[in-house]
Amino acid sequence: MARTGIDYGGMMHRALQGLIADVLERVAEHGLPGDHHFFITFDTRDEGVEMADWLRERYPEEMTIVIQHWFDNLTVDDEGFTVTLNFGNSPEPLRIPFDALRTFVDPSVEFGLRFETQEAEEDDEDEEGEGTDGEDGDDSPDGAPNGGGEVVQLDRWRK
Repeated sequence: MARTGIDYGGMMHRALQGLIADVLERVAEHGLPGDHHFFITFDTRDEGVEMADWLRERYPEEMTIVIQHWFDNLTVDDEGFTVTLNFGNSPEPLRIPFDALRTFVDPSVEFGLRFETQEAEEDDEDEEGEGTDGEDGDDSPDGAPNGGGEVVQLDRWRK
């Protein structure tokens, strides 16, 4: 089914990718301030991911990297970022497109983002179209129209 209207989800997704790009650009220029460090999980199957074959064999679907004490050659562009990390005393360059990101967490300030995959969004759309209550599903129980919006709870990262 073709959607019409404003794609708030896509716009938010791109805005959050821009936020991550800004953070990584600052770190590339000035280093990590204070206790900041990042856990970044990405889909290793994304066509734009570049990594050593032995790493791809070890992490065939998803990988989490830590940018904290030792990292080198961090560069950021419109599509993603590159960074060299140390894996068992072996420096390995990685190229990670922003579209491959699944999570970005900075535990020092309890900040985190989670990106849904396109497959998950498509599955949700399929499930929404299959009403099991015998009604057409146009209205919620309180009579408000279902706009397909999503509420994101940020309490988990607040101090």
